[in-house]
Amino acid sequence: MSVESRACWIEAPGRAAIRFEAGASAGPGEVEVRALHSAVSRGTESLVFRGEVPESEFERMRAPFQQGNFPGPLKYGYASVGVVEKGPEALRGRAVFCLHPHQTRYVVPAEAVHPLPDGLPPARAVLAANMETAVNALWDAAPRLGDRIAVVGGGVVGLLVAWLAARLPGCEVELVDVRTQRQAVAERLGVAFAQPGGASPDADLVLHASGQPEGLATALRLAAFEAAVIELSWYGGRVVPLPLGEAFHSRRLVLRSSQVGQVAAPQRSRWSHRRRLALALSLLRDPVLDLLVTDSAPFEQLPEVLARLATGAPDTLCQRIDYP
Repeated sequence: MSVESRACWIEAPGRAAIRFEAGASAGPGEVEVRALHSAVSRGTESLVFRGEVPESEFERMRAPFQQGNFPGPLKYGYASVGVVEKGPEALRGRAVFCLHPHQTRYVVPAEAVHPLPDGLPPARAVLAANMETAVNALWDAAPRLGDRIAVVGGGVVGLLVAWLAARLPGCEVELVDVRTQRQAVAERLGVAFAQPGGASPDADLVLHASGQPEGLATALRLAAFEAAVIELSWYGGRVVPLPLGEAFHSRRLVLRSSQVGQVAAPQRSRWSHRRRLALALSLLRDPVLDLLVTDSAPFEQLPEVLARLATGAPDTLCQRIDYP
């Protein structure tokens, strides 16, 4: 038997469409998942939609279960939540998270799905990939008790990083963003807020997640003597100018990248990707995180949603897609 489904494909840079697909039904060791929700990654998926993945990164940027190749046509995405309808008895009927593109039904190996922990509703579980990125970033950053921490960029990842860091005993955390609309969100997460011109100087640790070169310049400016700046943003093929003159050397700053594709080095010998994602899912059980899912749209509108997000939509944090 075959599984009939619909999937969103990027046909060419700047253009997406819904395609009908048919594939084999679940076999031994596989599951068939009916999607409930998925989420659009504002940063990465917008770069993919616009065709801005550099050729040197075509292989490294492949998503799990991606079909097609950059710049297109390709099926991309990695934040799907659904219900297992066929597969091992222990998984049938369970709500699960899967790093799968936007698709109404799909068949994957059973080990590719992650059952949602008790207390985590599927509509919030679409934040799992963002939370996993935030966890990995803090592992890379290695904050210490009592640190003054600045997080520059109030998108979903930046807000999750700030929320996690604010729960560390003794740490003072400040979210820095040019948009005053982020203040209300930050405060509901228990995090102080400032615009760049009013941010507190001399942070012991700075994490940058704005996706803008100006944000990274702000992060360098806020860092104290011998502090580290952790860069979470990915710019695709863009060349990013940085003020590495001024006080960069005299303050002996460290600029270090963080990327979720590998488990952070301090944890890598003990943590698998699966264990890390299970931690991310467990951390999403707090209902306050629902405020990060600001927009929703039916699956049929996903091509138009991708176009809208790729050209701006600054008020959107997490864009959820709902399936029939």
